[in-house]
Amino acid sequence: MPVVSIKLAGELSREQKKRIAAEITATLERHALKPRQYTYIAFESLPFEDWAIGGRLLDEDD
Repeated sequence: MPVVSIKLAGELSREQKKRIAAEITATLERHALKPRQYTYIAFESLPFEDWAIGGRLLDEDD
């Protein structure tokens, strides 16, 4: 049973999540031979202030 966790800064629309979930599920089914009904995908959206790259929070101005 594949479990895919997707963390991202900012928000995705419901339609974007739907398309991403469909593509990831299809990829696992095609390449890993995993049944689509057993593929679980969780989206976790966090505010930009909760992510940092290179020591800087994403909500900081340059």
